[in-house]
Amino acid sequence: CLQVDGPFSRILKKICPQGYTCCTSEMEENFAKKSQSEFEDMITEASRSAQVTLTSQYKNFDGYFQDLLNKSEKALYDTFPSIYGELYSQNVKLFKDLYSELRRYYRGSNINLEEALNEFWTRLLERLFKLMNPQYHITDEYLDCMMKHSEQHKPFGEVPRDLKLKATRAFIAVRSYVQGLSMGSDVVKKVSQVSLSHECTRAIMKLVYCPYCRGMSSVKPCNNYCHNVMKGCLANQADLDTEWRNLIDSMLLVADRFDGPSNVDTVIGTIHTRIAEAISNMQENRESVTAKIFQGCGNPKISTKASSGEDKKRRGKNHLAGRPSLWGLVGVSLGPDSPSILQVSDAKGKLRDIKDYWVALPSTICNEKITSSSVNEDKCWNGMAKGRYLPEVMGDGLANQINNPEVEVDITKPDMTIRQQIMQLKIMTNRLRNAYNGNDVDFQDASDDISGSGSGDGCPDEVCGKRLSKNPSTRQPEVHAIPNQSGRGVKGASSKFLPSSLLIFLSVAVIATQYLRR
Repeated sequence: CLQVDGPFSRILKKICPQGYTCCTSEMEENFAKKSQSEFEDMITEASRSAQVTLTSQYKNFDGYFQDLLNKSEKALYDTFPSIYGELYSQNVKLFKDLYSELRRYYRGSNINLEEALNEFWTRLLERLFKLMNPQYHITDEYLDCMMKHSEQHKPFGEVPRDLKLKATRAFIAVRSYVQGLSMGSDVVKKVSQVSLSHECTRAIMKLVYCPYCRGMSSVKPCNNYCHNVMKGCLANQADLDTEWRNLIDSMLLVADRFDGPSNVDTVIGTIHTRIAEAISNMQENRESVTAKIFQGCGNPKISTKASSGEDKKRRGKNHLAGRPSLWGLVGVSLGPDSPSILQVSDAKGKLRDIKDYWVALPSTICNEKITSSSVNEDKCWNGMAKGRYLPEVMGDGLANQINNPEVEVDITKPDMTIRQQIMQLKIMTNRLRNAYNGNDVDFQDASDDISGSGSGDGCPDEVCGKRLSKNPSTRQPEVHAIPNQSGRGVKGASSKFLPSSLLIFLSVAVIATQYLRR
């Protein structure tokens, strides 16, 4: 060790304060690399707990929801053959397609869930009507007419409307919640990989290893000194705090949808029983429904095959003559230990634990292993010597680092990777707020989400909800609107060309006037 002062200090040292030192410039560079590596490891370790929380919750709920849907589908396949016979055997694909669409929607496919459910009921009604009236020749034109009156006659009772209302709310909540868990984990992973700046590397080396160079290897850095270094080095990360909190709050709101009389457990686990109930309603009211359809669309022609013995034999085997026994056809559940009963409250607690993750990161790193305790404030490394650290601790975020005494931070150049993640958090929060209010959103199209009313503005749900539809769950998703088939869309489209046509007309009139003046 030697005393280094004056003009020779620039040659022998670069980072640590002038004076007594045991380190050459080469040793300081090695310490700087070591401190950078150790800091990155600490960030990775700190982020691991948050990632484990989010990924474990994702796996739990994703597996639970899929298992619940699988069990409902299996219950349908196990019970419908004995109850409905021909109706089921001839239309297995119809039921499989429904569950396939539900899974694809849950997985984030660009599907209009309400439209998929409407299509299922339409196809089921067509097949039921044909099986109930095999003596008639039912044409496609006749079916089109029948479908126009189906909403009025309600052949399945209130089941389609009720299931659509509850199923869309349940699936929207489930999908957004699981997507939120996955996206939150992805944000933590990407942000934890952001590289350290040159200024931050020097500041950390000075914090951790300059005491070694001064012959004070047993002296730990002052706690407030460590906080200022970390506040500067993690300034961009701290700017995630607002949108991260909004995300967690929105996920907690959506998690509330998993409880109550219309919870996810009940809705998803009883899809097959609601379908059976709908079929039973039509069978019970078959005569009045058929009479109303005949009244509105006329009597269809008698089929030439209706009198054949084989056809009569086939009709005799169908199970549509009366109301079937639904004994044993019950909803499915994964028992009292299911996530919807026990783990929802546990998940909420874990989400709250990581709510302040980004602003708590400096304190997480400046723990007792690294810094001196508060009782040793006069015997810690303050960046220059052994003694009390006097500068005040900076606030959180990039803007508060303008006067950071330990790290030179350019507050005009935010980290672009972190800014992108902030935007992703805003988008996801907007989707979750919409999902809480029963509104569908397209998870593959983020362009319209950024300026949404729920995009991280932290507005209370009662206020946000008032901005939306009064009956949002029956409203078509904006990004999957059903094509207009009534011709009204043509009228709307032509009106867009009115201003252009008017301009052309006026231009021609002006030219003609000028020509006549000549």
